[in-house]
Formats: sequence, structure tokens, C-alpha cells
Amino acid sequence: MAQVTTGNRPDSSPGFDRPIGANRVAIMQPYFIPYLGYYQLIAAADTFVVYDDVQYIQRGWINRNRVLIQGRAQYVTMPLVQASQNKRICDLSIDRSSPWPMKTLRTLRAAYGRAPHFTEVFPLCEAIVTNPDFGLVDFLENSLARLCAALGITTRFVRSSALVANAPHLAATDQLRGAERILAICKHLDATSYLNPIGGTELYSSADFLREGIDLQFLKSTPAEYRQHGAAHVPALSIVDVLMFNGLEQTRRWLDCFELTRPEPTGRTAA
Repeated sequence: MAQVTTGNRPDSSPGFDRPIGANRVAIMQPYFIPYLGYYQLIAAADTFVVYDDVQYIQRGWINRNRVLIQGRAQYVTMPLVQASQNKRICDLSIDRSSPWPMKTLRTLRAAYGRAPHFTEVFPLCEAIVTNPDFGLVDFLENSLARLCAALGITTRFVRSSALVANAPHLAATDQLRGAERILAICKHLDATSYLNPIGGTELYSSADFLREGIDLQFLKSTPAEYRQHGAAHVPALSIVDVLMFNGLEQTRRWLDCFELTRPEPTGRTAA
């Protein structure tokens, strides 16, 4: 049977104690103003790897996310220059010929101008959206770091492309990809645990990680339900929505609202 613990961030008291010298590693593609669970994953880790040297996914979360507009979830999108799934995330840049920053801010002001924490949160949105970086990863990492700082998250960031620059054996190849590459990065970082969102349970074998002395855990976020403009709650929106209706203090408390599951070891090999 899988083992479950709750809310055990490195800097929090709930859950089991973090051993001295532990290095919990999480690895994710960089997303644009992602949902609350993404920040829970960062907060639960000691080291967060911005997985930027993998293929860009069109119609994913890398350059768009959903906010609440007139009671419905709608996308806000950051335009890119010649985006293609044949390109790596780290090779893409933002289309600065588009007036998207001002358009996005107008959208957020119209959507959340009457939200209870608009005055507190909108300046943070402005700082993120008006960041002048051209490089997509520079922009996304800056936005993640700004929000983490506002939420009191002190997790260390490192880019996978930077790891490869110093350790070429970590580069993605036909022989090193998928779960095998994740495991190689964890070993290189001396990880004691690898944290992954609960949706990836079929991608990894706990036995493969345990053979390397790494504890594989999956994070399941507890849904945060809250009042939004009086209508039925619309879940799984950008963290901007959470912040606008709940503020920084309540959102910080929700960083601990998750479960970490340890699956039983299996004989399946990482692929």
C-alpha cells in the first residue's frame, strides 16, 4: 500500500521531519503564471529544476494560462516568435512586436478589478507582465521567482540547460530521455527525494529511484475552493485567480495543503 503524508514542506512543521542534509528535487517545464499546485511543488522541494531544454508543447501551459472572465475560464496568452514543437523551450523568444503586456493587464484589471485583493496583487502582476526579457525562459523564471518571493518560498532554482553546460552527460539523447534523464539529473544533484505531480505516477518506477538511494514521491494538491464573484467556483485557474480572491497570506497557508504519496516499489524499469 502506498504511504501518504501531508503538508511536509522543508520549512514547515506539518508532516514528517526533513532529515538534515536532505535535498528534495522537483523538475518541471516552466509555465506562465501556473496554478497553485505548481507552487506547492516548488515549495515542497529544496531544489527546483526549470526543465527548459526539452521540446516546446503547443497549446500547453508554457506561454498561456486560464483566468476567470465573466464567470468562465478563458486563456491569456503570451505570443512567441516562430514557436514550434521542433524547438526547445530555451530556444524560444517572446514576440515583443505585440502589445500583449498592456492587453493582458487590461484583461486582468477588467476580470479582477472588484476582487477583494486586487490592490494587493495587481502590482505584482504588473511587475511580471512588463518584465522586458526577450528570452522565454528568462521571462518565465523571473515570473516564477517573483511569485515565490511574494509567497515566502525560498527553494533554489536551477535550469536543466545550465546543468548540461557543466555536465554534458546530462544532455537529452535517444539513450537518455524521459524518466531515465530525470533520474540522471536527480543523481547529479545528490537528490535524496524526487517530487513529481500526482499525474505522473505511471511515468516512473519507484524501484529505479530506490536503487539510486532516491525516495520517489508524488504530490497531490488539495483543491482550494473559495468564493469568486458569487458564482459557482471555477477550479484549476492560474494562481492569479487564487491571489486576487484570497490574498498573499491565505495563499501562503494553502502551500501546505497537499499530500505526498510514496508508492510501493515495483519492478518496472524507467523508460
